[in-house]
Amino acid sequence: MYTINKITSNHTVDFAAEELKKYLRMMMPECGDIAINYAPDAQDGFCLGLMSDFSLDTSDAENVELDDIIYVDCDDMGGIIAGSNYRSILIAVYEYLRHNGCRWLFPGVDGEYIPMQNIVPVKYRHKADVRLRGHATEGAMIQQNLVEIIDFLPKVGLNAYMYEFKVSGYYNWFYKHLKNQENRPSEEVSYKNRLAWKMHIESEISKRGLEYHGMGHGFTTDPFGIDSKGGPEEAEKKDAMQYMAMMDGERKFFRNLPIYTNFCMSNAKARSIVADYVVDFAAEHTHMDFLHVWLSDGSNNQCECEECQKKRPSDWYVMLLNEIDEKMTARGLTTRVVFIAYVDTTYAPETEHIKNPDRFHLLIAPIFRDYGMTVPETKTPMGEYNRNKNKFPRDLGEYVDHINEWRKFFGGKAIAFEYHFWRTPAYDLSSLDNARRIYEDTRFYKENGFGGALEDGSQRVFFPNGLAFYTAGRTTYDMSIPFDEIVEDYFSHAYGKDWREFYDYLKEFSDILPYDYFSFNRASVRKSVYYDPKRAEKIASIKELTKRGRELIKSHYDSDERVQTVSVRLLEQHADLCDLISEWMVEKALGHDEKSEEEFQRIRVEFGKREQAMEMYYDHWQFFGEYELVQLLKTPENKDVIIIEE
Repeated sequence: MYTINKITSNHTVDFAAEELKKYLRMMMPECGDIAINYAPDAQDGFCLGLMSDFSLDTSDAENVELDDIIYVDCDDMGGIIAGSNYRSILIAVYEYLRHNGCRWLFPGVDGEYIPMQNIVPVKYRHKADVRLRGHATEGAMIQQNLVEIIDFLPKVGLNAYMYEFKVSGYYNWFYKHLKNQENRPSEEVSYKNRLAWKMHIESEISKRGLEYHGMGHGFTTDPFGIDSKGGPEEAEKKDAMQYMAMMDGERKFFRNLPIYTNFCMSNAKARSIVADYVVDFAAEHTHMDFLHVWLSDGSNNQCECEECQKKRPSDWYVMLLNEIDEKMTARGLTTRVVFIAYVDTTYAPETEHIKNPDRFHLLIAPIFRDYGMTVPETKTPMGEYNRNKNKFPRDLGEYVDHINEWRKFFGGKAIAFEYHFWRTPAYDLSSLDNARRIYEDTRFYKENGFGGALEDGSQRVFFPNGLAFYTAGRTTYDMSIPFDEIVEDYFSHAYGKDWREFYDYLKEFSDILPYDYFSFNRASVRKSVYYDPKRAEKIASIKELTKRGRELIKSHYDSDERVQTVSVRLLEQHADLCDLISEWMVEKALGHDEKSEEEFQRIRVEFGKREQAMEMYYDHWQFFGEYELVQLLKTPENKDVIIIEE
């Protein structure tokens, strides 16, 4: 009855056709098999191809390879499903299915809401409001979860994925079970396995035509034969240490580790070694769409030699980037390079300009910002550069002021490297606050000329639900959707017709343990020390809230929709965790530091028993790593002081 015709030949179109077939058959189990053909001249059935294959207008795309335009014109028997590039065709398939009632709420088959109904006509055209819409590796990674999250990205309108480092060590944060070894045996995943897994990930990215971003940190030591992921023993490579940054009169590793160490950028030979290494890497990885060339993963750690002090780090950085560009051009490489305004290079250069802005993208990484707000009501003045004594921006507005200074020396595109899924999820017990922040931040970035964002953070940020991640996808894809509509869309499919009751229940957690109090927020001007006896009674009331919540959960425990059953049962685990958190945080609020330490370790181990059952949604290492930071802050000796200056 139905046929799918591929108008163009491409592996991503092949995958898009298979996805369309799969979901059509799930929606209409009695429709019979659906044939997939390569038929460039087809006039009937579903026709999948580039917009150019159908002579459709793409003039609103500045670059059809990077800008996603979705075009759908289908009746109840088929029609055109097209995109401005191959990736866009796949996204167009999912948007067509979305218009027919399908939803993807979190990764994996349990996150799918696929209604059984006949398809309806859809006529739709949309250019994604933000060009770069992606996620990056961080957190305690599970290979199967990475495969599933890459599969999930285009289903919610995202188009890019970044695999950080040459071979990631994030896997061992999970497989070693560093925060849960009382319950799960530790496993060291070999370099060989991690490398093979990386190849798997690259294949999954390629299958979907997603933008592949790679590398990042490591270019400050690897070019000299010093393993950036190695330890202090790498300092034994004396010939290489001469190129490392000088601090306190000595060329040594910052914090005793290579990954935190910069190189002496004023040294012309050192710059040439790094540039050659980067260009060789690009030549060997031509499948990488965007190569990120970052400095070290440390701050206030720039070389203090006499020559380096003649320029800001950003000036030396730009000189390095220009050398990389010249060498890439000489070798005919078209690799796009991403450089980063991160910690010390947040401060713009003073003299050096990027000579070929078309090759580069500038990445802002506001790691020290306060996630309790988008921008404060009162504008924060931009700080002054002070070598290795910098105070970094605390609000997003100040970061953007720094980028505006960068724009005087770089005329290309700016994008963001955000941290909404790094620390924040642990402190947002409702899932609502982070979603709202993402919604507002996305608009702020767009208004200030940014072309999108990569989200750094855990891959398992779907506990108690995936609203924040879903919001990132839907908002960057289409900013016309009101936030309340996104919330209703997600909650109604996750919890059913009584979704409002679940919304109201979750919202109360923000009132009892608000983000501004609960978070260990090193970005804020002041830090809470958690000593607040008056708050203890309110924190204890979490158990009254979860008692009511369990009645709601019990009455919706089973559903015809698997995604709703899973969503509700995750809330059951969430209620148990919140009870445990309240027992610990009550002791913190009362100033019982020793007792709170005992309670913290107890709840870490106790809730760790649940990890395996929900490890695809919840990152135990990330959550309790963050809570450990909360536990570190002690009650002040003067108990009249509730807030202390940073």
